[in-house]
Amino acid sequence: MNFLRKLFGNYIIRHLMAMVLVVILLCVGIGFGLDAYTHHGEGIVVPDLKGMTYEKAYALLDEKGLAIVVNDSGYNKQLPANSVLAQTPAFGQKVKQGHIIYVTVNSPHSPTFAIPDIVDNSSLREAEARLMAMGFRLTAPQLIDGEKDWVYGILCQGRRISNGDRIPIDYPLTLMVGKGTFDDADSILYVEPVGESEVDEFEEVKEPSVN
Repeated sequence: MNFLRKLFGNYIIRHLMAMVLVVILLCVGIGFGLDAYTHHGEGIVVPDLKGMTYEKAYALLDEKGLAIVVNDSGYNKQLPANSVLAQTPAFGQKVKQGHIIYVTVNSPHSPTFAIPDIVDNSSLREAEARLMAMGFRLTAPQLIDGEKDWVYGILCQGRRISNGDRIPIDYPLTLMVGKGTFDDADSILYVEPVGESEVDEFEEVKEPSVN
């Protein structure tokens, strides 16, 4: 009996140890397999695409096994049309093969913006602040007759524009601002009447006397 117990005891222990070893080998093998499949520790460095034309950026990324997608557009008059303004992921990051690089390209035309409600509705300081915040470039104001520092109109390339008109952002604007004086034609002259005021004359009528 002791012999059988020892025999079967050793047999079970050997099998348990063999099972544990198989499990360990499977875990190690799966780990190495996943690393190989996902290219763990390897990556492609994203190149700097800013300033490149879209065609050149496409060719460069295609050579490296990466893809490119345009997801936005902007405007920079210092750069040629369809050149890359921004990219995601950024330059220097590591990505896997086939990864998509999203880019913002330069529009061939400057964007247009609607003129806000400033004509005859704001002071010079308020109008300048709003237009410059939008990105418009302003020339020296044109002074006209009217209330001082009040905006009466806007000029763009010699043409008078109104609230709501869409104007390219790179077109300079000129505000038409009151200089604090008024045209004589706009003044109303009030003259007091000369002499005594006229009074309607009336004759008092008496009741007839009763005899």
